[in-house]
Amino acid sequence: MKPNSNISGKVLIFSAPSGAGKSTVVNHLMNKFNWMGFSVSATSRLPRGAEKDGKEYFFFTEQEFSNKIKEEAFVEYEEVYPGRYYGTLKSEVERIWSLGKVVVFDIDVKGGVNLKKLYKSKALSIFIMPPSMETLRERLTKRGTETHEAIETRLARAQQEIGYSKQFDIVLVNDKLEDCLEAAEQIVNEFYKK
Repeated sequence: MKPNSNISGKVLIFSAPSGAGKSTVVNHLMNKFNWMGFSVSATSRLPRGAEKDGKEYFFFTEQEFSNKIKEEAFVEYEEVYPGRYYGTLKSEVERIWSLGKVVVFDIDVKGGVNLKKLYKSKALSIFIMPPSMETLRERLTKRGTETHEAIETRLARAQQEIGYSKQFDIVLVNDKLEDCLEAAEQIVNEFYKK
């Protein structure tokens, strides 16, 4: 279903602690609504597993990322971990808008807050909340992609990120995935019908 208003210049922001299910929700919505365009973020981290440049992320070295900052190529960027940057390229946002689509961001919490401040009423910001820290620990452990130390670092960061949830338009608890996906569909449909 396509929104009945002009969607040009609008954005949809999803943020969450790692393991809360944000990417699952975003992928579901991207498959459901053809009027959305996914904004591929840039990062200075190395690809994981089968990740490909330009699909999951635009991968830059730390120096390349710094050069892009100097060129003012980003709408926003953050040093999420020491030496590890993430950001949104202006060119990516413009590309999606040129297709007449809503830009969808799957982004870290600080980036989400910054994008909401930038796009104001043109943006809907949604924070995906894990049902508990214990559930989050279980999800991160089940991934099997990180060391115990890395998981503990992510959990400590998650505690901080949850503190930002009040700065988002909507907090959506991902306890039962089916319910969360259904609620996300309804929320997005209502906002973009305006």
